[in-house]
Amino acid sequence: MTGLRIVHAHGDRITVTEPATGVELFSYVYRPEAAWEAPKPYLHPIRTLAGDIVTDYRPNDHRWHKGLQFTASHLSGQNLWGGNTYVHGEGYLQLPERVGSMAHVAFDEIDTHLDSGAERLVIAERLTWHPYSGELWADEQRRIEVHDVDTESGSWALTWTSAVTNRRDEPLLFGSPTTHGREAAGYTGLFWRGPRAFRDGRIIGPDGEGPGLMGSQGPWLAVSGEHDGTDGHATIVFAHAPENDHTGAQGTHPDHWFVRNEPFAGIAPSYAFYDELVLDPGDTLTRRYRVVVADGAWEREEIAKYLEARPW
Repeated sequence: MTGLRIVHAHGDRITVTEPATGVELFSYVYRPEAAWEAPKPYLHPIRTLAGDIVTDYRPNDHRWHKGLQFTASHLSGQNLWGGNTYVHGEGYLQLPERVGSMAHVAFDEIDTHLDSGAERLVIAERLTWHPYSGELWADEQRRIEVHDVDTESGSWALTWTSAVTNRRDEPLLFGSPTTHGREAAGYTGLFWRGPRAFRDGRIIGPDGEGPGLMGSQGPWLAVSGEHDGTDGHATIVFAHAPENDHTGAQGTHPDHWFVRNEPFAGIAPSYAFYDELVLDPGDTLTRRYRVVVADGAWEREEIAKYLEARPW
């Protein structure tokens, strides 16, 4: 690929365009939004190289679902995911005093580089994490890298790295609705919300298929769906880096997959699906993921071959 185009609307978003196709691959939106939705930066819309959108934004079932975003559903009693908060025995409640936020501080880099002869675009950002009351709970160093744009295969990839440092004088407790008593709801961390057309999409893992992969472990997981409005399919692949289970946090374990194709399509490699993760004061939790956006309905062998050819 040559010459990914970057347009920065300061205070609002960064938009990245692939010049050969003219397709805007994504916008990275960092302006604050509604407090109840736990403001935080996100990627939307994300498009395939054919120009088809593969994310949703503020759907009517969950207004706080916005494209691709890094979040925390249960954090020491606060909800940085957005919307209603799960309380065991009571269900989901509107508790605005528990809804926090993540705030953009600055971009340290927005640029392209040559990596072994191939172009790689880097967005490096600093953020802060806050409870509803506004104190500083954590700093985050975030790095989003766009690479492996291949117009022949109709695919491109991004690598998302987040390093979160606890700035409190006491541990930060990362959890999920499942750690608080709800079965099969271990969502937290990097979350992708698929468009409505991906409902009932095909869920594919290295060794199995279907919604039964909820809560499973494995190096990657994918969902493919058929578009509304245009002909054809797209496939979204998530892979997590092998070092994700060695980050220094107490109780750290390999991610478990949160995945659904009904009543909506979504994937999150959860770092706190079944067990809370404890981050001591001054310690840093680092997670690195790869997201592949591909035109067409990829099969398991095709996904495995793609990832094997592009090691971490």
